[in-house]
Amino acid sequence: MPVQNINRITVRVYGILADERNRILLSDEFIRGDYFTKFPGGGLELGEGTRECLVREFKEETGLDVRIGDHIYTTDYFQISGFRNTDQILSIYYYAYAENPEALLQLRTKIVPFDFAAHQTADPQGQSEVLRWVEWDELNEQSVSLPIDKIVVKMLKAGI
Repeated sequence: MPVQNINRITVRVYGILADERNRILLSDEFIRGDYFTKFPGGGLELGEGTRECLVREFKEETGLDVRIGDHIYTTDYFQISGFRNTDQILSIYYYAYAENPEALLQLRTKIVPFDFAAHQTADPQGQSEVLRWVEWDELNEQSVSLPIDKIVVKMLKAGI
């Protein structure tokens, strides 16, 4: 797609959160009829910093209060949005840490990917998400759906 067809740049911010067992938190999502697995996080709002955005997104998606750690990666290539082909995506990744590690024990998670209740996917134009832990040894590029997330998984596994 020629760059002149791009209407805007969307900034997305994601967090890598591990628990005491070194499992990584993933978000299985149903969005307008499609299924995706990604890291927790979302869109930067006007007037918001990237770390503020990630704190807000974690609270909204998980109910957790998190502290944002080191930067991991920022997209360094052109990536078109999978949801709107006139948007360019800029994604930023950080480590995230639960302010209260015991709260991780209360986190409502699933074991099976895309384990949605029927009502969560009944509306094909709707959106739902469920959280899931993945064991560090089982985390790989196929564990996530988004192309930028795959790069981050590869970096994490390589210890970069």
